[in-house]
Amino acid sequence: MITTKWKPSDILIIMALPSESQGLFEAENIEVNYCGIGKVNAAFRATELILKHQPSRILNLGTAGSHKFKTHEMIECKSFVQKDMDITPLGFPLGQTPLDDIPGAIDVQTFTELKKGICGTGDVFEVGTPRLPCDLVDMEAYAMAKVCKKLKVDFTAIKYITDGSDPHSKDDWIKNLKPAAENLLKIYQQIVSANSK
Repeated sequence: MITTKWKPSDILIIMALPSESQGLFEAENIEVNYCGIGKVNAAFRATELILKHQPSRILNLGTAGSHKFKTHEMIECKSFVQKDMDITPLGFPLGQTPLDDIPGAIDVQTFTELKKGICGTGDVFEVGTPRLPCDLVDMEAYAMAKVCKKLKVDFTAIKYITDGSDPHSKDDWIKNLKPAAENLLKIYQQIVSANSK
């Protein structure tokens, strides 16, 4: 069951790479904006799109690795942390940006019955256990969440678990891109259907 209070026409979809959509969204005439890999690219693209289109919500659909959730599970992110922000030598907690008005963990409202998790974002393709506690890992979501918080735009991220964030992650990620795209498309269509009733 999906409960939302926003119109699909107010949503902008952002994914990192065309490989994550496999052309399936475009085949259904669903517009997807691609940001590229990493926090800088994600932050720039999210800012650019918000300033140009002024959406009510950014919807980040994508893939992630996880030590907690099983491969092929769909997760709605309830919170975002920056797992590679490390100013601990100066006495700051891991994941906290010094002298910043945005907290180290950015919480968002959730609206699906999908399992919920804390997404740890960093500019590294994770193949081990992150030092900063989190449930799943990606390379873009925290940056988008922070931009949305600063610009007062709602943010939602739904991730398909493609791998176990382990030494086999590269091969598993590539192998599971197609089912990821199929399931991400399905959840988006459910969102649209829930809002058209």
